[in-house]
Amino acid sequence: MAFGLIIIGDEILSGKRADKHFSTVVQLLSARGLQLAWAEILGDDPARITATLQRTLASGDTVFSCGGIGATPDDHTRQCAAAALGVALVLHPEAKEKIRERMQDTARESGIKPVYDAPDNMHRLKMGEFPIGASIIPNPYNKIPGFTVTGSSGAAHHFVPGFPVMAWPMIEWVLDTQYAHLFNQIARTEKSLLVFEVAESTLTPLMEEIEAACPLVKVFSLPSVGDAQTRRHIELGVKGDPQQVEFAFTRIMAELEAQRAEYQLVV
Repeated sequence: MAFGLIIIGDEILSGKRADKHFSTVVQLLSARGLQLAWAEILGDDPARITATLQRTLASGDTVFSCGGIGATPDDHTRQCAAAALGVALVLHPEAKEKIRERMQDTARESGIKPVYDAPDNMHRLKMGEFPIGASIIPNPYNKIPGFTVTGSSGAAHHFVPGFPVMAWPMIEWVLDTQYAHLFNQIARTEKSLLVFEVAESTLTPLMEEIEAACPLVKVFSLPSVGDAQTRRHIELGVKGDPQQVEFAFTRIMAELEAQRAEYQLVV
C-alpha cells in the first residue's frame, strides 16, 4: 500500500507559512515501518483541488490531506472532496455532536450557557458537513473532527486540519487504529558514507552496478559543494532490504578503497 500526502493552502505557496507537515508525516510513518510514496502542495483553488482528489481517489493510494476543512471562504477541501466523489455534503451526526460539545466547552469557559442556534454557532456546524458516507476522525485538541472517505479504488483519504497541533495527533490516531496491521511488515535499513572530492560521474558506474546486482535496494547520492564545516563531498548510500544493503555497502567500500578515494562513514 502506498501512502500519499496532500498539503493545501495558499499560505504555503506564498511563503507566509513554512510547511511542517511533510517532515512530520514522514517521521510518523517511518516510526511504524511505513514510507511516504509521494506528496503534493496545492493552493486554495477549488478546481485544482477537485481534480487532484479525483485522480488520487482513483489511484488506490491511501492519502492524508492537511488543510482547508474549516468553514471560512478560503476553505474548499470538504466541498472539493464531495465534488470529486460525486456526492453531496451533509451534516454528519457524530460531527454535529462533537461540535456542539465544543460549543458547550467554549460557553462554560466564558461562564455562560451555549446558544446552539446563535448565528456563529450555526456557522460552526458547517465544519461538520462532510461528503455522504464519510466517517469522522476525532480531534483531541478542540473536538472539531476531520473525516475519512473511500474512493472507487477502495483506498481511503483522510482529511485533517492544517494546524499541526490538531493534524498530527489525528494522523497518528488514523495510523494506529486503521493501519496497525501494516506496521513493520517490511524490514528496511539504510547505510551511507561521505566521499570527498570525487565527481558524481565517477561513482555512477558503481551505482548502476549495485542496483543491477541488488534489486531490493535503492542507491542514492547527495552531492554537496561544501560549507564552513565540511569540504565538497557526495553522500553515497543504499537503502532497502537489510541483507542486500550489507552486501551493497561492502561492495561500495571495496570499490572506494580500490580507487583510493577518501570517505567517511555516516553514523
